Amino acid sequence: MTEPVHIIGTFLSPYVRKVLVVLHLKGLAYDIDPIVPFMGDDRFSRLSPLRRIPVLRDGEVTLADSSVICQYLEERHPEPALYPRDIAQRARARWLEEFADTRMGEVFIWRLFNQLVIRRFVWGEETDRELLERTLAEDVPAVLDYLESELPPAGYLFGDLSIADVSVACFFRNAAMARFTIDAARWPRTAAFVDRVLGGESFQQLKPFEEQLMRTPIPEHRAVLTSMQAPVARETYGTTVPRRGVMRL
Repeated sequence: MTEPVHIIGTFLSPYVRKVLVVLHLKGLAYDIDPIVPFMGDDRFSRLSPLRRIPVLRDGEVTLADSSVICQYLEERHPEPALYPRDIAQRARARWLEEFADTRMGEVFIWRLFNQLVIRRFVWGEETDRELLERTLAEDVPAVLDYLESELPPAGYLFGDLSIADVSVACFFRNAAMARFTIDAARWPRTAAFVDRVLGGESFQQLKPFEEQLMRTPIPEHRAVLTSMQAPVARETYGTTVPRRGVMRL
């Protein structure tokens, strides 16, 4: 029997979510140390020098970037394929994954979710209302305009569900946690696409954990997930004192 892979990182992270969805789609077992990256100890810093999540540990392999982890899982467990086989489509899927991880991460995580959730519950800081208003008025519409031009009117980007679909959809879970919804009249393709992808079993099986964690103080996350029979790892790299990462993005 294959040992489950070990994931470090909270269910609330879009980057962790991407990896967990890939694991589920490939039928791979995992356990998880559900820490927020700001609460990682010195051992966590050695595993993830940028103090980012997720971290994957699989035997002797340790990786600390969601895109690298997903590519590793694809190559180690090639079926079902989550990257298009056509070279041009595969490149485009990687580009959309990169766009999601960088630009959507900047807008939906650091300028939206961070302002409304992380600053308050991790750092005890007030929301920067000017930045938030500018984000909602300028940055979010620009991202949605681009996605509206790229996403299909039905189905998925490359026929079967792919890493590109998963990567884009992940950020809209956090947007919803920050009470943002897509204006379906203005961006109908994007709204329908996100509903299709997030409605899949691989996303839905994570949703109860995400929703409960949003209502639970950070120090109680492990306990509440254990009570919900989530696959919580026995060991944790967590600590009780938050510290900032070495890079913003």
